[in-house]
Amino acid sequence: MEKEIDIKGARVHNLKNLSVKIPHNQFVVITGLSGSGKSSLAFDTIFAEGQRRYVESLSSYARQFLGRFDKPDVDYIKGIAPAVAIEQKVITSNPRSTVGTVTEIYDYLKVLFARIGITYSPISGEVVKKHTVSDVIDFIKSFGEGDKYMILAPWVVPEDRTIEKTVEILIGQGYTKVKVGEESFDIQDFDTKKYRSGESFIIVDRLSHKKKDEDYYSRLGDSVQTAFYEGFGEAMVETMSDAKLTSFNNRFELDGMTFEEPNLNFFSFNNPFGACKTCEGYGSIIGIDPNLVIPNTELSIYEDAIAPWKGEKMQEWKEQFIYGAQDFPIHRPIEELTEKEYEMLWDGTGDARGLHDFFAYLQSKAYKIQYRIMLSRYRGKTLCPDCKGTRLRKETTYVKIDGHTLQDFLLMPIDELKEVFANLSLTENQVEVSKRLLLEINSRLMYLNEVGLGYLTLNRRSSTLSGGESQRINLATSLGSSLVGSMYILDEPSIGLHPKDTERLVGVLNKLKEIGNTVIVVEHEEDVMKAADQIIDIGPKAGLYGGEIVFQGGHKDLLKAKDSLTAQYLTNQIEIPTPEKRRKLNQKIRLNGLTENNLKNIDLSIPLNGLVAISGVSGSGKSTIVKKILYPALMKKLGKSSPEQGKYKSIEGDYDRISEVEMVDQNPIGRSSRSNPATYVKAFDIIRDLFANQHLAKVRGYKAGHFSYNVPGGRCETCKGEGEITISMQFMADVKLKCEECNGKRYGVEALEVEYKGKNINDVLEMSIEEALEFFSEENNLNKKIRERIQPLADLGLGYLKMGQSSSTLSGGEAQRVKLASFLAIGNQTTRSKTKSVDPTLFIFDEPTTGLHFHDIAKLIIAFNALIKLGHSIVVIEHNMDVIKNADWIIDLGPEGGKKGGEVIFEGTPEDLIKSKSSFTGKFLKEKLG
Repeated sequence: MEKEIDIKGARVHNLKNLSVKIPHNQFVVITGLSGSGKSSLAFDTIFAEGQRRYVESLSSYARQFLGRFDKPDVDYIKGIAPAVAIEQKVITSNPRSTVGTVTEIYDYLKVLFARIGITYSPISGEVVKKHTVSDVIDFIKSFGEGDKYMILAPWVVPEDRTIEKTVEILIGQGYTKVKVGEESFDIQDFDTKKYRSGESFIIVDRLSHKKKDEDYYSRLGDSVQTAFYEGFGEAMVETMSDAKLTSFNNRFELDGMTFEEPNLNFFSFNNPFGACKTCEGYGSIIGIDPNLVIPNTELSIYEDAIAPWKGEKMQEWKEQFIYGAQDFPIHRPIEELTEKEYEMLWDGTGDARGLHDFFAYLQSKAYKIQYRIMLSRYRGKTLCPDCKGTRLRKETTYVKIDGHTLQDFLLMPIDELKEVFANLSLTENQVEVSKRLLLEINSRLMYLNEVGLGYLTLNRRSSTLSGGESQRINLATSLGSSLVGSMYILDEPSIGLHPKDTERLVGVLNKLKEIGNTVIVVEHEEDVMKAADQIIDIGPKAGLYGGEIVFQGGHKDLLKAKDSLTAQYLTNQIEIPTPEKRRKLNQKIRLNGLTENNLKNIDLSIPLNGLVAISGVSGSGKSTIVKKILYPALMKKLGKSSPEQGKYKSIEGDYDRISEVEMVDQNPIGRSSRSNPATYVKAFDIIRDLFANQHLAKVRGYKAGHFSYNVPGGRCETCKGEGEITISMQFMADVKLKCEECNGKRYGVEALEVEYKGKNINDVLEMSIEEALEFFSEENNLNKKIRERIQPLADLGLGYLKMGQSSSTLSGGEAQRVKLASFLAIGNQTTRSKTKSVDPTLFIFDEPTTGLHFHDIAKLIIAFNALIKLGHSIVVIEHNMDVIKNADWIIDLGPEGGKKGGEVIFEGTPEDLIKSKSSFTGKFLKEKLG
């Protein structure tokens, strides 16, 4: 392989004829402002060419489409290797996909349990063993030389056959003796009236033990096999000296139960054989939601804790429970009940009928509308009661390895699971059989832990992961597969990581390099830059003013670079300022008794009318507080439909001072590829009006709708306004190709003939936000409205985005800032309007610095302050120290992630946080506040 990747004349997107040489087998960081061209170089040039060359090696059927694939716009690329791109996208929305399945650990665990799992009876706790012919022979080998014994089979008469017919068949098969009780009989003279089920046996063979006779053992083996067959899986050995009967069973049975023999499908929740029958392998069902049934767990049964047991008619259920319950504390708050007492409330106890009976009663009356309404009031997505969310059928819990069930492994945090697997106590045979499997499992667990995901469980749904978590899972999976000689291209793997964990991430990236790969990382994190072998800084600014290499070299040399904005921030020539004084926050919302996920019954206050940062290591509980409790609780208080809410006791304080709650997360800005920045900030509606006002449009009778690519009219009907055609590929992902009719422009010829200032509607959509601001600079009413709506996009550093850029191409951070821009645009219109007043809104941001350069973070903080000035409040989940130092109030969680987290370490100002000895955030913030 060549020593370097040699790129000459790259012109993809805003790259300005860029030429660069990137050394192989090194750790290279590409940095620069958002929109400077980092992703264009890393993904749209290097990865796209690597992927194209791979597809070229496929079959002729695949290659017939390649002529229509766009090659990266570049003079040439030499020295390219097979490429693996790991982007910040949530892996899948499939509800069956979990961390375990994505990392392939679950596949190895299934094989492990199928091969070395031991089945235990839930009744006696004894090992369930299926006897073989060898087991019987091994038992007989313990006899003394010449010891006499009989091989017996239970005499079973099938239901469809008479005893007389059975005797006739046995005679025909050559059997001569049967045994009933203690007596033996010749089968020829047997009186069928003496047959007693369960006490009658067929004497298969009578033998005298011979320790060293091969013919004897051959005969013995045949007799045992025959006994198992005739006894429908059961055979006995009776010693003549003491009439002792020893039973063997080749059915997988014990304690009157028949067990399933472990196999791959038995442990697969994606297979009907292994999936829980109640939830069909999803882990959750639409059932009765305990949070809706018992909204306030601080109350007792006596104090009306059970919401449906109120009112004149339903009160009877409460009374019958109180008077009929035995050993149940009716005056104790629900939250203080033991697990057994809580189960009694649902299952009933003594003469008292519980909640399960109550809802069964409502179901039986569901033909009446009032009962149907009542049932619907308490329905929700709940944990499956049978499998407890593990998705597997109950019988799989009988199979264990070193005392652990598969469910135990799935519900254990990865850092704990890693320790369990490192110390498994196995027999020599188990070790031999599972050697390769354990190697793969241990390797993947180690890498997941190393990339800072030790707090996750293998049962966690993939769709609930953040973009950063998904990317690090992909990274750990790639390391586990040990590819060599490849290019790994990563998009900000430090997203979602506390600075404390960044060092471990760097170690993982170096490991990827050490085994023989080229690691190319698009990154803004200073610690990752310091660890890189080489840094490529692209700029000097974004969009039209970017696309050039400002610097290439080591970290020390970067600090001396004069034209690099990155260098100016790293050397503190430019700083993100710390506020001179913090806002005084008098109003606050109080959350009490938070116990969802890993939260340890905590209380906390969230002040209003300021910037509140929620910080802490990955997995400490930040998202749980904000997304699972604060947001749903406030939505409920505002009388709006809310997502499923986590467990908490109460919400108090000044929540009536806010009239809206907005979750500004990193989900795409639209549900389809038709959504774009111009439509999201409502600028496209005005642009369509503008084109409909042109002379040619009026002459032809075109309305604003004629310039929409979503409805028939002016759009291209071949691609239905998509600009591309999707071709289904039988063996790989569908291929999207540019529509040949409209050449990707989305519109028909007639719509494109209408122009404004020499540009048609497609030309406007192809403009960057910055170009559009200049294009619509004329002082007229429509132009002014368009500028008002798109100016916040430029203010937030998104001026490089195209007006019509598909939402599916935006990163999570870009999507989040487009949402923020739409709120700023509304705010700008409100401040200019004399009639409208601001509706105080609580904005919740989930890591808004994702994908942002230092220079863009400065703009983001200005935007936050603008929102607060308008009368709004902001809560932000964040790891970035520049944002945290600008917060008026910080809630720091920890001390670690997962089970070791879930506690409030600190509440207060940044100046007080740096004095906290127990806070990891405080230690890193100290460097920023000095």
